Amino acid sequence: MTGYYDLVLGLIPVALLGITAALTVVGVSLTAAIPIGSAIAIAIMGHAMFVNGPVDSADEARSARPPLNAD
Repeated sequence: MTGYYDLVLGLIPVALLGITAALTVVGVSLTAAIPIGSAIAIAIMGHAMFVNGPVDSADEARSARPPLNAD
């Protein structure tokens, strides 16, 4: 089963290479297309790390309960 992070790992090279190639075909110079494609790949990585970051479900369950020995 493909999860969110599997899709992110697949989208990084697709965004870098695909957007760079598409911009080059449209007529943007290669020296301008590469930074634009890499900025979008970095935005995808940033979204995966900070907006929809990986969370351990056991940590969330433990933080919801009060401690057993509060002494």
